[in-house]
Amino acid sequence: MADRAPDHITLDVGARVLFLTKDLDLIRQQLYEGLNLRMEDLRVEDLLDDINTDVMTPAWVCFDHDPAEIAKNAYAGLMHDGHRVFEENALINGNFQVIVSGQRKGTGSSRETAAQCERWAGIRIVIAASFAPIHERNNINLGQLMGDHAMLSRLQNGESLPLEAFTSRYDPVTRLILEEGGLFPFAKRLAAGELGLPALDTPARPMTMAEKIVARNLVGQPDGQCVKPHDPVIAGVQGGYSHEFTTAQVHTFLAEVYGEGYTLPNPDKFAVFEDHLLYADHNPRFVPFMHKVQTLRDLQQAFQQHTGVRDYSAVDGVSPGICHQVAREEFIEVADFIQATDSHTCMGGASNALTYGVGATEYANLISAGFTFVKVPESIRFELVGELDTGCTAKDVILHILADHARKELTLNRSMEFGGPGLASLSIDERATLCNMATECSARTGICEADDLLLDWMEARIPGLDREARRALSVAPDEGATYHGGVHVIDLCSIRPMVAHPGDPDHGVPSDPTNGADVADIGQVRIDIAYGGSCTAGKEDDVAYYAEVCAAAEAAGLHVAEGVAFYIQYGSGHVKDLAVREGWHELFQRVGVRLIDPGCGACIGAGPGVSTDPGQVTVSAINRNFQGRSGPGRLYLASPLTVAASAFTGQITSWRPGLFA
Repeated sequence: MADRAPDHITLDVGARVLFLTKDLDLIRQQLYEGLNLRMEDLRVEDLLDDINTDVMTPAWVCFDHDPAEIAKNAYAGLMHDGHRVFEENALINGNFQVIVSGQRKGTGSSRETAAQCERWAGIRIVIAASFAPIHERNNINLGQLMGDHAMLSRLQNGESLPLEAFTSRYDPVTRLILEEGGLFPFAKRLAAGELGLPALDTPARPMTMAEKIVARNLVGQPDGQCVKPHDPVIAGVQGGYSHEFTTAQVHTFLAEVYGEGYTLPNPDKFAVFEDHLLYADHNPRFVPFMHKVQTLRDLQQAFQQHTGVRDYSAVDGVSPGICHQVAREEFIEVADFIQATDSHTCMGGASNALTYGVGATEYANLISAGFTFVKVPESIRFELVGELDTGCTAKDVILHILADHARKELTLNRSMEFGGPGLASLSIDERATLCNMATECSARTGICEADDLLLDWMEARIPGLDREARRALSVAPDEGATYHGGVHVIDLCSIRPMVAHPGDPDHGVPSDPTNGADVADIGQVRIDIAYGGSCTAGKEDDVAYYAEVCAAAEAAGLHVAEGVAFYIQYGSGHVKDLAVREGWHELFQRVGVRLIDPGCGACIGAGPGVSTDPGQVTVSAINRNFQGRSGPGRLYLASPLTVAASAFTGQITSWRPGLFA
């Protein structure tokens, strides 16, 4: 664990600074030719923006939990002309103390390895114009200092900056965490009574849904205490989960900090899932690492047996399902506060719960302590009105929000709250799509208002509380609640089928109503792969969408287009059971769909449906399309309906009744 931060920060004599420039050859010169740059040599606009965590540590790097192995493959996903810009040990061997980039450092997955790879390769200061919220928190939990470009100029000019220059923008509790060198040393001193927390003095005020759930779970504060955005608080959690990509680190961290005999106070509140790497051996890039995958599985099993947390391991190679889907089907309750080691944890917000992803360090700390640090998020409200036209789904709604609101950073690190009369027209699964992809908006989470439809859905699936108890437990925003991101009316009637260009989910364009099926601005895009699945698009309603299109295709005498591989992967065992009961499973097989048992699969590059050649084109219903995440080909994001329709036409095509007539 990190040492306590010094009171003053200076660059070591001869310390090197690595500038991650848009000119990738310039990065190579710094790594391998000894080129040293200064901040005044560059403009901020010359630096890479939106460096995502898949670039920093691709999925295969996450097969390791050992610090040295993770550090040697830092930035293994940054490619140029088919080759790694950062070869093995490049960051370590460069002896860099500072790393510099542009806007929104660390977007995408919540994987903590992205922050760890820099820290463990010798980086002590990270400079960027802005940071994605989960990535920023992971850096804080590791004790990693973050600053801006002006601070770097001063450091390179020989100045010594006080520690508070790096910590003053944070709340008092976060400052303490950074000063102590990270979350674990902070928590240990707090538990020992060596640190004190500031009293919360927020007066009574109207609150949003996220604020209400945090306030309900405050630790060490009087009953009825209100919170406001940016309040630093300690809050209890109702539960959480990890999966085989992350549990090994949780187990290792707890053993390192508390000893091999560590225990958890409430193991029944937490779970482990084996879902992310079930099909890792399908990807040729992952085959050399299968022994590491098995190590992760073994360590997760050891953690489960050691702690007694709920076990959702695969049986005979078949998983109960993707963690986010199974969690909402089986144990996320109305108004719960849930944290888990995956950025799509926010999917649970469809159940009127506060759910979001955290890194392995934060998760290990919260399951051992029973509570966690929370900086109360600002909120942004989406008031839904009207109803979606035929051929449109919630995926089109969130792709619209990504293109129109997230690109303006209106959603950044905020709780995206969904309500209004139009919400009632969306099923609970469709609401889960909205909440799931809040993380693609770089939001903290997504959460939907509760209504009778939600209570019906939960009554049919989750035993425990009765209907009226759930109604009483649910949260709704107070009249007059403050939305720092504003209140935005989304007219569902105006939403058109969307397709996001390869590279980023926020590159979406709507279909052109004048030409019916084709999507505007992309022309005729022939496809090789159509993929329906993942936590975003493997739910019951998603499978019903695939079935709607497949039934129409069969009635028209169609089969999946020649040269196209159409995959459908179920999100959980419950979803597959529904497909079998409804006859959809056999329908899919008759029209040429390739079916896959529950798991994450192609969404993380670990399963059938991954492209194998840069020339391949995929249209997919997954949640993110960063280059290389699901293979080397080009991947367009679309709704389940568009994906299924495209599989039969052989090109990206929006669905409408009568398309195949």
